[in-house]
Amino acid sequence: MKKKKRETKQRNIAAAVLHWIFFTRHYLLQFPLLSAISAFLLFFAAFSVISPLPPIVNHHRSSKLKNGAKVDESTFSTETSPFRVARSAGRHLWNSRSSKFYYGCSNANDSFQTADLKTNSNRYLLIATSGGLNQQRTGITDGVVAAYILNATLVVPKLDQNSFWNDSSDFAEIFDVDWFISFLSKDVTIIKQLPTKGGKVLTPYRTRAPRKCTPLCYLTKVLPVLNKKHVVQLGKFDYRLSNRLSPDLQKLRCRVNYHALKFTDSILEMGKKLVQRMRMKSEHFIALHLRFEPDMLAFSGCYFGGGEKERMELGEIRRRWKSLHASNPDKERRQGKCPLTPEEVGLTLRALGFGSDVHLYVASGEVYGGEATLAPLKALFPNFHSKETLASKRELAPFSSFSSRMAALDFIVCDESDVFSTNNNGNMAKIIAGRRRYFGHKPTIRPNAKKLYKLFINRHNKTWEEFASRVRSHQIGFMGEPNEVKPGRGEFHENPSSCICEDPVARAGAGLNPTPQTLPHEGHKTVKENTKRIGSSDVSDEHTIEDDHDQDATDMDYVDNGNAVQGKGLAGEMLSEEFFSD
Repeated sequence: MKKKKRETKQRNIAAAVLHWIFFTRHYLLQFPLLSAISAFLLFFAAFSVISPLPPIVNHHRSSKLKNGAKVDESTFSTETSPFRVARSAGRHLWNSRSSKFYYGCSNANDSFQTADLKTNSNRYLLIATSGGLNQQRTGITDGVVAAYILNATLVVPKLDQNSFWNDSSDFAEIFDVDWFISFLSKDVTIIKQLPTKGGKVLTPYRTRAPRKCTPLCYLTKVLPVLNKKHVVQLGKFDYRLSNRLSPDLQKLRCRVNYHALKFTDSILEMGKKLVQRMRMKSEHFIALHLRFEPDMLAFSGCYFGGGEKERMELGEIRRRWKSLHASNPDKERRQGKCPLTPEEVGLTLRALGFGSDVHLYVASGEVYGGEATLAPLKALFPNFHSKETLASKRELAPFSSFSSRMAALDFIVCDESDVFSTNNNGNMAKIIAGRRRYFGHKPTIRPNAKKLYKLFINRHNKTWEEFASRVRSHQIGFMGEPNEVKPGRGEFHENPSSCICEDPVARAGAGLNPTPQTLPHEGHKTVKENTKRIGSSDVSDEHTIEDDHDQDATDMDYVDNGNAVQGKGLAGEMLSEEFFSD
């Protein structure tokens, strides 16, 4: 019935058009041009009514957002999903807005006693570090401070050579040992090896310091042993010093970490080559520290969407650690303890405004799932690089058999990048984040995993604009800007607030008022912190209020770069920090 009515209507319209043309023929012949135009328009109108409309075909699956960003509608979407990933964005995040108003400051105050006045010539302290390169770096830093507290001579720290990483490198093969000794000579007396007595090298007494031991703890627990034995080695020296110290001791931490620990010339030279080759490809680049090794994922107790195969494979690895509790993936993800997948970290970067043309340097080890896992990240950032793609096997040969040296190369590129990002909160992420704050607050993107996990789960129910807006909102305070973390919050190596000073001259020149006195000026004391001395800084690290910046458990220590021998020498009863570092 409807079809007959439609056909009748179409015939009536056609008849009306012909009738109009017939009765106005005489008038139209007097104006030929007007006649032609009118006839064409009438014919087109009649044809449009008579002929059915063609189906809408989306030949170019792209459109523009309100901010001018192009959208690639074929990426990470389904036929029913409104989620379409932007190809490029209208803004960039290559610089920190207010970094010019702050600078790193770690010079000792005039009241800070020098090594020649306080070192007891009959006390020798040795430390044996534990973990990967960056976990060992924290141990070395804290070892210097411990020697200062104990008025002891420090022997050059011994690196971890026997555990999971199978790296035989000693201190002098990673760091410039002569620079280390000379730079810190005013703070702590450091020697390369123990002296001899009666023709024999002194034998150290081996023990351990409690975890997160305060200065008072060292004076009451370690000093009596040192006074009795004279030579003491503190084993597994990681996280053995309190996170919360007096500003003078925190500044000493910064002098060690940011100035005294310098890589060897061969490592620095190769690292600089990698940076230069990235600069040749693009004016700006992002460095991503990607942790997605099978062992780390198994230890995390998280689920990453790989179905029963993933649960079986990671579950088998997890059983190596008999002391671990039963995994609770939902709880771990809610608490922000699960590393982002490569796809998730890629989507986060795109949502923040980085386009598909951005060059990405990826520092990673073995990725669980291999190329299939990396494929979404490479689709989002096709300009995908690593030290293996930038340098030849011959160039990397002096480093490739040593996990710590390979990690050092990644460290240099990540430190020198315009933007540093990570999918985890391990030691390397923390150390580099703190270093980038100290040396100018270069943009450092740490995923707010507590907030982002729900967004990733429900992303296909949102448009790209909605998703990107929520990501940007959740990432406020996680971008490496000055003052985004309150002093004392989080790990000091990630947020070295005692070593960051405000430049009042620069602020005044920009017409800005000084910020409230939460940050010191060089050589001056803060209102509250610098009134404390060593004895008054013995505050428990546990008495802190948890917020979105406290998303990890310190005990979850990750391997630096996955160059370790997988699965060898793993005893289930041993503590997790023996295997997992950064």
